Amino acid sequence: MINKKMEQLGKVRSVIRELFEYGKKRKAEIGEDKVFDFSLGNPSVPAPDCVNETIKELLDTQSPLDLHGYTSAQGDAGVRKAIADYLNENHGSAFTADSIYMTVGAAASLTISLNALCNEGDEVIAFAPFFPEYRVFTEGAGATFKALPPTEDFQIDPVALSAAINKNTKAVILNSPNNPSGVVITEAGVKALTDVLKEKSAEYGKPIYLITDEPYRELVYGDVFVPFLTNYYDNTLVCYSFSKSLSIPGERIGYIAVNPKMGNAGDVYAAVCGAGRALGYVCAPSIFQRVAAACLGQTADVSVYKHNRDLIYGALCEYGYTCVKPDGAFYLFVKAMEEDASAFCEKAKAKELLLVPADSFGCPGYVRISYCVSTKQIEDSLPAFKALAEEYNK
Repeated sequence: MINKKMEQLGKVRSVIRELFEYGKKRKAEIGEDKVFDFSLGNPSVPAPDCVNETIKELLDTQSPLDLHGYTSAQGDAGVRKAIADYLNENHGSAFTADSIYMTVGAAASLTISLNALCNEGDEVIAFAPFFPEYRVFTEGAGATFKALPPTEDFQIDPVALSAAINKNTKAVILNSPNNPSGVVITEAGVKALTDVLKEKSAEYGKPIYLITDEPYRELVYGDVFVPFLTNYYDNTLVCYSFSKSLSIPGERIGYIAVNPKMGNAGDVYAAVCGAGRALGYVCAPSIFQRVAAACLGQTADVSVYKHNRDLIYGALCEYGYTCVKPDGAFYLFVKAMEEDASAFCEKAKAKELLLVPADSFGCPGYVRISYCVSTKQIEDSLPAFKALAEEYNK
């Protein structure tokens, strides 16, 4: 008999992917410009010039055998050193090449980290709203997923966290800037979180790990400060992806950074390498390892996302929607105009607005709008958003 759990995961896609597939079908039926698809976090801003320039340079100057061949299982040593040096220069950390494991995007970073840390019976905590696949990744690693309810301002509630931690807690996942809310956890919130983890680690006589999911680190607006978690808590693994910052989600490249200040950093890194091996996540794409190293510190044009944010946030607030103003990422979190967010999204779909109900994000009653789309799509969609609000406000 096949693995029924895996069969079910394969047959029932995430609500985000289901909407995305529906959107493609609907566009084919009535025209692409008539469907306002806000479902997928697929960057709409072109990659910075350094991406294509580096690819061309590699093709022109490198031996095909080297360029297309295997790197070391954990990634090219020169690439890993470049990432470690970049992190150290920008965050005052002490990473080495042997702190970095190259991965096939953030999903691989998270699944490898969870499999490296977790045993049967362990628990992993995340804060709502959270990316729905955290539950899948955690359960796939043999652990139990526990979600803490959101606070009013979508920041950290240290009292609730302290109460949730028990002898089985292995790790806490933190995502900031957050998908789906766009909220950036403040430095005060980070300190409150890490104070609890230090206290509880001492209480139970074992490390409670912090896994930071950071694909949106550079996508912030204005002078918003994003704390780098290894500076606040030793037992931290950083999971990063270049998908959003460089607008290359289809290339699937990222890394895990194991904080060298961990008491057992060498063992944790070995477990990361072992989990990568067991899962088949070895030797991340060779060309894009080198592209990532060459483009460290570069980003796509964030000003486009800021313009989109200001446009859709301002309009929806004017129409009577209750919105969380995002400081980062490219998502707008909006309160549905009825208790059932899925029913609200169905009414939106009737107006060709494809919005994601946030029940699977741990926030019933909210919807996520991905504004990493063309500005024209947002402008063209506003009459539909207005009509939807008026329908509820009658």
